[in-house]
Amino acid sequence: MHGTKHLFIPGPTNIPEEVRRAMNVPMEDMRAPDYADFVLGLLADMKKVYRLDNGRVFIFPSSGTGAWESAIQNTLSPGDTVLMSRFGQFSLLWVDMAERLGLKVKLCEVEWGKGVPVEDYARILSEDTTHTIKAVFTTQNETATGVTSDIAGVRKALDSANHPALLFVDGVSSIGSIPFEMEKWGVDLAVSGSQKGFMLPAGLGFLGVSDKALAAHASNAPKMSRCYFSWEDMIKLNDTGYFPYTPATQLMRGLRVSLDMMLADGLEAIWARHAYHAEGVRRAVAAWDGCELVASGPEWVSDTVSAIYTPDGVDARDVIAGAYGKYQTSLGTGLNKLAGRAFRIGHLGSLNPVMLCGAISAAEMALMDAGAKITPGAGVAAAQEHYRSASA
Repeated sequence: MHGTKHLFIPGPTNIPEEVRRAMNVPMEDMRAPDYADFVLGLLADMKKVYRLDNGRVFIFPSSGTGAWESAIQNTLSPGDTVLMSRFGQFSLLWVDMAERLGLKVKLCEVEWGKGVPVEDYARILSEDTTHTIKAVFTTQNETATGVTSDIAGVRKALDSANHPALLFVDGVSSIGSIPFEMEKWGVDLAVSGSQKGFMLPAGLGFLGVSDKALAAHASNAPKMSRCYFSWEDMIKLNDTGYFPYTPATQLMRGLRVSLDMMLADGLEAIWARHAYHAEGVRRAVAAWDGCELVASGPEWVSDTVSAIYTPDGVDARDVIAGAYGKYQTSLGTGLNKLAGRAFRIGHLGSLNPVMLCGAISAAEMALMDAGAKITPGAGVAAAQEHYRSASA
């Protein structure tokens, strides 16, 4: 095969050359006297991306799943009741983790294609007059289905019920890509990872923590066992610019450049760029006969990933295999109940319209090869018209 392989899964995402070069450095001493200033600068700028004035952000050498675990272990106790919803593979996995860590999950089952059921949450919270529920869990962007939820609406539901529960947010495929306001929305714990909007390889788990969550931790109320993901040692060493264990130094160097790029662009501009790119993909899907988004309405669509149902009789696995084998393009697979029924196009991170037109073209050819009866070039043309007529 000649040329390059093209990556359009919803993470890991494409890495800018500036970031890749920043990681191509020799190993360094993570206890060196000048390393502290570097780390303190990273931690301060991570708070800017989280839109967090108070509280703090932890950086763990893990995936986002490690940050999930840390959020639970440091604020809750076995037997605590938590309110959760399940509407895709990743919200499903978060429920599984909560149950395996000994929490009692009050669960709202939601049709895949929709998101956090804000009205149901509001009703349940208003009925919980004894405040049995200790935390409310939300997945802002369900990567499996291409669905985005209303986190500000969940905060409004908590406030309307005058409920003290902590607000947890899975922001793995949202923070740094679409609007997220940790302080403004009253989010207490927010999880993300390096391999999505932060434009890095996988390996860093990020956890934003509010002052309220820090107070819950300091109260000694959490009785859950913890060690590697404990906050005590992290806080003690982070305050000096170091870590209680070996950090991923090369990823940290890449993160420095990634944060510089993001803050230079401005978060509002990044959010607008993702919306601009996503709309081109959505126009393409609308032009493909028999295809439709898994997101069940415009109020749910994600600006970071589109999950796409294939036409009846067309196996999405054949589309994915054909795109990779014949056109050197990686598309995201359908997860869990969407296996064989849907594929995904990731449109987050370091992308531009020409790159996305390539992804749409590869998906279109693979769809036709798999038996879809669509007009050649229809999706590409629809995306082109959007990208030509609109500005990022």
